Amino acid sequence: MFLSQRYHEVFGRLPIFGMIHLAGDDQLSRAFNEIAIFEEESVDGVIIENYHGSINDVESTLLETAWRKPNLKIGVNILPNEFYRDFALAEKYNADFIQLDHISGTYRSGTLNFESYKECKEKHPEIMVFGGVWPKYYRPVKESDLEADLKVGMQRAEAIVVTGEGTGKETPLDKIKKFREVLGEHHLIIGAGLNHDNAYEQLRLADGAIVGSCFKSDNNTRHSVDRRRVRDFMAVVNEVREYKENIKS
Repeated sequence: MFLSQRYHEVFGRLPIFGMIHLAGDDQLSRAFNEIAIFEEESVDGVIIENYHGSINDVESTLLETAWRKPNLKIGVNILPNEFYRDFALAEKYNADFIQLDHISGTYRSGTLNFESYKECKEKHPEIMVFGGVWPKYYRPVKESDLEADLKVGMQRAEAIVVTGEGTGKETPLDKIKKFREVLGEHHLIIGAGLNHDNAYEQLRLADGAIVGSCFKSDNNTRHSVDRRRVRDFMAVVNEVREYKENIKS
């Protein structure tokens, strides 16, 4: 399957994507308060996800986002791994990418229907895919091979997402290093557990990050985004970007 080479052209170097969890009594109002904070604090994009809200809430947010046109890259994630809905919503509202819990591997809770996914992907080559391998909440079946699953994932998605055991739980550094070793120059995104303390070390190995609970008070996904937390985190991100630029030169 042909994969676009546009990742850095579209997202820049080391992009950060804030999660819109759609929590609270007025999900749409909160979502746009959070999107405004992310835009003002130079976060690169957002992922609109039905983590606490419904699929209808996701679509309502995407509709309003398409009308307001914030200076952010927009992603969609319909849990659990509903790629056909992701692609349809991304196309309808001109989103830039979708996120999938898993893009390869065999898990106790199921696998990706690759033939159906392939049809969707080939129909929407302009929509980039961030896909997990051995992700949080999924247990690989016995005798699974991480390296083999990563190599398959590289053929299916523009970027591979690495996570730890759960939302807000730190992704083990050794796991990030293993993914980096196997992926080579293929894009690697840290998808869980980043915070102000571990971001510098972990992001040096990555090509981007998805950040959710770290931006919330008490690291609680049901709480609102805290601007100070976003600002402090992005200060570390800028340090890593400077480090990466110095390494290149």
